[in-house]
Amino acid sequence: MFLSDPPADDAVRALFDEAESEDGYVMNYMRLWAWRPDVHVAFTEARQLLASTALLSAREIAILNSASASRIGDAYCSIAWGAKLANLSDTGTASAILQGVDAPALTKRERALVAWVSAVIDDPSATTREDVDALKAAGLSDGEIFEATLFVAFRLAFCSINGALGARPDRQLAQETPPAILSSVTFGRAVDEA
Repeated sequence: MFLSDPPADDAVRALFDEAESEDGYVMNYMRLWAWRPDVHVAFTEARQLLASTALLSAREIAILNSASASRIGDAYCSIAWGAKLANLSDTGTASAILQGVDAPALTKRERALVAWVSAVIDDPSATTREDVDALKAAGLSDGEIFEATLFVAFRLAFCSINGALGARPDRQLAQETPPAILSSVTFGRAVDEA
């Protein structure tokens, strides 16, 4: 990473202690976010609120996050979300989404979400009513379309911060990830071997 760990005050220690109790180690991205534990907590709470009250299914949320992370070229979140998606579908589907190729097991609705990810990330100001109509034709409501856009935007923000400041995927995360998912992530920062 390009930044050192922040000074260890009470808020930083609390953040690291919580991370270690949840994951068994302090993830690299957490060391960056420790520069503003208050913002990390607020951002995490906003994402958790969205996920816990979403109209979209857990699988659709994993598809949105996996497709967003890979479209951005972020290895860290692609590995993490690709593994989650593999658990909710299968490794072939997750691998295909990470590679940006056709995933035959996707429903019409899920395909529309993947296309929306590309449109939003590539040029959000170029989306059209026809793009949104395609989502509606695939069975998504206005509320679900808004949520899907929020998931993409949150992932873009999160990946941009971590990527710009050099956060590399954790060795421990990679060790817990199916090999097919790891081999599908041929972009972004290399896994941290430390």
